[in-house]
Amino acid sequence: MKRVFIFLTILLSVSTSAEASRSSADPVELTLYPAKAAEPAQTYRLLPSADKQTDADAVPLYEKAIQSVPTGIDLKRIQDWLKLPPDQLPQQQAEEVVQKHLESMRLLARAARCKVCKWPDWKPEDDIPDLGPYKQLAFVIRLWARLEISRRQYEGALAAMQTALGMARHLGQAPTFIQTLVGAATGGLVCREIEKFVQGKDSPNLYAALAELPEPLVEVEKAIENEKANLKDYNVLVRRQFEKQLEPAHDRARLIAKRLDNHVNALQVVEAIRHYAATHDGQLPQTLGDIKDMAVPNDLMSGKAFEYRRTATGAALQAAIPDGGNERDAVHYKIALKK
Repeated sequence: MKRVFIFLTILLSVSTSAEASRSSADPVELTLYPAKAAEPAQTYRLLPSADKQTDADAVPLYEKAIQSVPTGIDLKRIQDWLKLPPDQLPQQQAEEVVQKHLESMRLLARAARCKVCKWPDWKPEDDIPDLGPYKQLAFVIRLWARLEISRRQYEGALAAMQTALGMARHLGQAPTFIQTLVGAATGGLVCREIEKFVQGKDSPNLYAALAELPEPLVEVEKAIENEKANLKDYNVLVRRQFEKQLEPAHDRARLIAKRLDNHVNALQVVEAIRHYAATHDGQLPQTLGDIKDMAVPNDLMSGKAFEYRRTATGAALQAAIPDGGNERDAVHYKIALKK
């Protein structure tokens, strides 16, 4: 029973740390260059294509990547760098950090292309998975993507984001709730890098790449059901007590996963707007209904179109605040165009 209480404490703390991908309720300012959607659609991808996938099991590769993580890395410094605009990134220092993780990055890139990820079963009497190295690797992959974006090396940035999203998807297949939360947080970090990517001069339009991402991007429901099943050996009263304690964290996990999917939808709308501007003399649409030649996804939180309005300096795009959530759970962009 003590182990379950420890697990519950860690579970709730990881649920809180998953908020790192959305650190503020303030609008994110996007300054965009018009760009037509890619032709053909398969040119750019955010997950490895079927012909690039292998039949290998990803888990041994993740274990080797974890074993290859260097010690003495200042994660706080990486996080501080990522708060800077791409053109202010200290490229040489960032490259040194990425180079130190090169073996881990190679292994992660191979793991992301695996069709299967056979995580070992987990029971309440087992040790809690150590997810610290995954957190470090997620931020290093993000730094890798940012470094490529700062150099306008967009193919390299896409390779980094494919690696991160592949890892996020695999973590969503893991047996514990905390692993899936780390997967969702990793996906949120990638969305933040896509925000930087789409603002790059000459950056390719990722509308099709975003449209083909699966929904949910990171699955949490199977892990939740697995952990409920692991309580079956407790007597009915104790089991119900644990389930009641876990319910708020489970609900929050579902919201975090849905928020990630909605972040993807919002970014797809941004790319539809970039396409519209490229095909309408650099003008923003007056309404999202003006975008006729491609589907514009809805806001998953409201089930309706995203709120969009023209402003004196450009436009604003905003998602609804979800039930049980707050402003940090609602994507909010202030959009301006460059020509």
